[in-house]
Amino acid sequence: MVPFSFAGHELCALPEGALYWPARRALIVADLHFEKASWFAKGGQMLPPYDTLDTLAAVAALVERTAARELWCLGDSFHDSAGCERLQPDARAALTTLTGAVRWVWITGNHDAALTDHCGGEIVEEAEVDGLLLRHEAEPGEPRPELSGHFHPKLRVKLRGRPVSRRCFVATSTKLILPAFGALTGGLDAAHPEIVRAVGRGAEALVPLSDRLLRFPIAA
Repeated sequence: MVPFSFAGHELCALPEGALYWPARRALIVADLHFEKASWFAKGGQMLPPYDTLDTLAAVAALVERTAARELWCLGDSFHDSAGCERLQPDARAALTTLTGAVRWVWITGNHDAALTDHCGGEIVEEAEVDGLLLRHEAEPGEPRPELSGHFHPKLRVKLRGRPVSRRCFVATSTKLILPAFGALTGGLDAAHPEIVRAVGRGAEALVPLSDRLLRFPIAA
């Protein structure tokens, strides 16, 4: 867990791709994409049906490790709005245990815009919390400091001539995009024009390790 400052708040970046907000004892994650495998299975593309359980186990481990009292999901928590209805009993039990243990807030995204309450927690389109705006997708003209997801950013570099890819945060002074946390999610290059358009110039890719935060400038 590596502390850093964003818009006057101390946040902590976790190597797993989540944020911890010590002042609120809040854990923040983006793009869980629960039930992505079952969504593909409906169309005949069979994938191992363990993505939701794997992601839930990772979230539960961070809740326990950080002793979080709040958990904010920045959209696309389910791969589609009906995903909660497809949860297997063990996954549903694990999720409802978590939503009952902390204040759990679902911010809706483009994949789960019509999400309804089947598993506990609050459902909102966006929220402003202690001066930080929490939403799914960054808005280029938004002047308020903003936390978002949507783009699944990954840093791609060459190390000793070999390509290396690692999920990362993308940050400017007023925008912070979280990587996708879900077990079955891909990634978009942090320097992709759509990400640059969303955050503007002067962005950095942030890669948290166990003891330090690596920063890589992103060319506009």
